[in-house]
Amino acid sequence: MQQEVKDVILMMADNLMVLGQRLGEWCGHGPVLEQDIALTNIALDLIGEARSYYQYLAEIEGKNEDDYPMLRYERNFKNVLLVEQPNGNWADTMMRQCIFDCYHYYLLEGMTESVDARLAAIAKKSIKEAAYHLSFSSEWVIRLGDGTEESHEKMQHALNNMISYLDELFIPTAYENYCATHLIFPRLDVVKAKALTKFNSTMHEATLTIPAKYFSKTGGKTGLHTEYLGFILAEMQYMQRAYPEQSW
Repeated sequence: MQQEVKDVILMMADNLMVLGQRLGEWCGHGPVLEQDIALTNIALDLIGEARSYYQYLAEIEGKNEDDYPMLRYERNFKNVLLVEQPNGNWADTMMRQCIFDCYHYYLLEGMTESVDARLAAIAKKSIKEAAYHLSFSSEWVIRLGDGTEESHEKMQHALNNMISYLDELFIPTAYENYCATHLIFPRLDVVKAKALTKFNSTMHEATLTIPAKYFSKTGGKTGLHTEYLGFILAEMQYMQRAYPEQSW
């Protein structure tokens, strides 16, 4: 398997693993029990999909799937900067989730047609869960954005903060371009058109204003991360590093 294909698989897996870890921090802290459980289930969905990608790589490279999330350092992770951002309040988390879900759902839609049968199968299995995730996060953005004065203000503030991480999702790296050319991975301009249509309509329905100008922050997909990823990995990898090669 070409290195570019391995990189694309790692990028998708890392996005899901890091975001799943972030959402897991809400367990026991959700605003109400139903939403606490819902967010924990979404975290499990994301980590489950991430495992499918790590398992695929492990079979190819003769490794243990745990080696990928538990034994790599920050610069080796290829997740976008968006998913490592702090949870903040409920509005911050829902805005971050909505942006990612718009991207994730339409990425999987394109992946269902991948010439790589394993990746296509993972996409077909995961897209139903992704559809629920997108419905959940977009409905919360609309409910809060078009809610009270305070909830609208918090959601607008969340949008202003998270919008800087939107563009990176759709700026292709060399390995994404390679995989798109070989029909392994969808073209990001196609994914972008669909994802932004959904995102823009959601923001409009939520009565939120997308900032006309903002500074796009990129680098995650090539290993350049914010300071937050190191703290996530320190917690996530502690047990494996403290007690190497342990198993349940």
